[in-house]
Amino acid sequence: MPMLDYLNSLFAHDMAIDLGTANTLVQVKGEGIVLDEPSVVAYEIKDGQRRVMAIGEAAKLMHGRTPGSIVVTRPMRDGVIADFSIAEEMVKYFIRKVHKRTAFAKPRIIVCVPHGATPVERRAIRQSVLAAGARTAGLIYEPIAAALGAGIEISQPKGSMIVDIGGGTTEVAVMSLGDIVHAKSIRVGGDYMDEAIINYVLDKMNTHIGHATAEKIKHTIGTARPPKDQQGKRIKFHGRSNEGGQPTEVVMTEGMAADALNEPIDLIRKAVAMTLRLTPPDLASDIWECGIILTGGGALLKDIDMALREQVNLAVTVADDPLTCVAKGTGLALTLEKTLRSLIDYRS
Repeated sequence: MPMLDYLNSLFAHDMAIDLGTANTLVQVKGEGIVLDEPSVVAYEIKDGQRRVMAIGEAAKLMHGRTPGSIVVTRPMRDGVIADFSIAEEMVKYFIRKVHKRTAFAKPRIIVCVPHGATPVERRAIRQSVLAAGARTAGLIYEPIAAALGAGIEISQPKGSMIVDIGGGTTEVAVMSLGDIVHAKSIRVGGDYMDEAIINYVLDKMNTHIGHATAEKIKHTIGTARPPKDQQGKRIKFHGRSNEGGQPTEVVMTEGMAADALNEPIDLIRKAVAMTLRLTPPDLASDIWECGIILTGGGALLKDIDMALREQVNLAVTVADDPLTCVAKGTGLALTLEKTLRSLIDYRS
């Protein structure tokens, strides 16, 4: 074994990365999840050059509060890389933050990708991870990682269905015998929900709000179904009046939030229904018995399991700790790499 490879084997802790649109989670082999930070980068433009100023949580705090010379961006969009150079800097930063012990450590890394990612998008993710310092970069589809992380035994000749609602995409997949039988990926997730709230507040209340406020509304009173009294809990927040431009206070109810989120929820329901229609009958019978498992941050939206249950007339269950299922599943693929090698793409 060459000396550099030998040193890497000693010092480089192999990693599994959930490179999400909203958050990036890193799991180190044998240590569990060691990093969970926003997929956000802040950079300064000076003399036509971009200089990274902050990454992760520090960059997210700057969003919506920067002068014109500073840009806060998310290099991931709809689950794939939108800005290659900035994504590379972000991944490099996260790898270095985890690998504090040595400068020459080059870990093996497995990254999850949306099932709907194009070959060009998959190649961009792989190249970005390699350029950030990985020795090898394997890719695994998000629905498979989510199912593994949720504890679903996908290797059996039995149908199982996962719905992973992330920041940029929703992945709906039916699996059997260790692979995907049918899947649908739609570019609807937490970001789409935030945009829906922003547009609703502007349309109904004539007020502009930012993404941070929309996200707070979603987390506080967001719901997939209106409450029985059509009102429910209330939240006060501030925005900018569309007429005079002055700061203004607005009140929003759960019923209004459900109305705002109706379109993204309906798109997810339709994706689930369409996937079920295209599922082979014997696997559909298995899903009838076992139900559907929800993962991803979107699974935490109030009553989203009930909304889907009403649509498809099947049991729908939110996985334990849905936010980390993809990261844990990707880590499991790293740990059981020899067994699950057929599910990991190492092609260049």
